[in-house]
Amino acid sequence: MRDPARINKFCNQLASLWHIVPDWRFGQFISNVLGAYVSETKRDIFFPEDDEIMEFMKKYFAEPDSSPYTNAQQGE
Repeated sequence: MRDPARINKFCNQLASLWHIVPDWRFGQFISNVLGAYVSETKRDIFFPEDDEIMEFMKKYFAEPDSSPYTNAQQGE
């Protein structure tokens, strides 16, 4: 059984990342990030563990050309 304590930790990290793009609705956030995950990894979203998805989300917002948000910030 997975540790139930992971849920609050994950949700807190998710909230922190979502604040980077506060104009995005939840569906946009999930669609953009998970779409990029599937495109980059060629894996079905059903299989990765929570920590793997969170690491991808952190990378998505941290790397300059990895997200539409950072591209928009650069005026593209």
